[in-house]
Amino acid sequence: MQLKDALIDLGVTEQTLSQAEKDRLDRDGYLPLRNILSADQIAQLTKKTDELITIEGQGAGKEVHQEAGATRLSDLVNKDPIFEICFTHPRILAAISHVLGGNLKLSSLNYRAALPGSGLQGLHADWNGAVQSDDYYVCNSIWLLDDFTDANGATRIVPGSQRSGQVPRDVMPDPSRPHPDEILLTAPAGTVVIFNSHTWHGGTLNRTDKPRRAMHSYFTRRDQTQQLDQKAYIRPETYERLSPAARFILDV
Repeated sequence: MQLKDALIDLGVTEQTLSQAEKDRLDRDGYLPLRNILSADQIAQLTKKTDELITIEGQGAGKEVHQEAGATRLSDLVNKDPIFEICFTHPRILAAISHVLGGNLKLSSLNYRAALPGSGLQGLHADWNGAVQSDDYYVCNSIWLLDDFTDANGATRIVPGSQRSGQVPRDVMPDPSRPHPDEILLTAPAGTVVIFNSHTWHGGTLNRTDKPRRAMHSYFTRRDQTQQLDQKAYIRPETYERLSPAARFILDV
């Protein structure tokens, strides 16, 4: 199977994203897609992630990353069929493919909940160094399980910074400080925000009394190493239930 065939099988066409959406993604480095998840889907996803957090306890997130001040889960591909939407939804795949030039595979599928009083990250790009404009290696999607608000640790982003040829640590004395051009990604639950992962971004401080919950389906080019080796982790029952196109997106 070729990637173009897998994308077609999963419902992706040239019209899946509008030209205006593609232009915004190129210009700003991010694109909010509203109402990707219904209220029922949000409820099911939060129920399942809460169950996994309880079951996994101190080991939650260990497959990829654990973080002080945040609850993490990793390897969601294998943990329930409900998570399959995060790497097969045509609107998400169309946006990721647009950023990565039609060359993609899932790198990891994780969950992060910024806890009250925590969640602040320095501005960063999800790549080791600067890249040439239009030569991108990674692209992420944030699946909002809660409203992202000014107060609860919403992600901040510097629009257009993916085209700067720089990364924050090279030009900012303290990347944890505000950037004059940053904006806050506020949006209702059910929104998925696609962002070119070379765009400068970071979580902000959760100043509320509740966790701010989201999932991240993170993609990379097919010639790059995955954040989580999907072939090494894929469970037989997961492989059997996935379509050939979904398997191709996972590179398994």
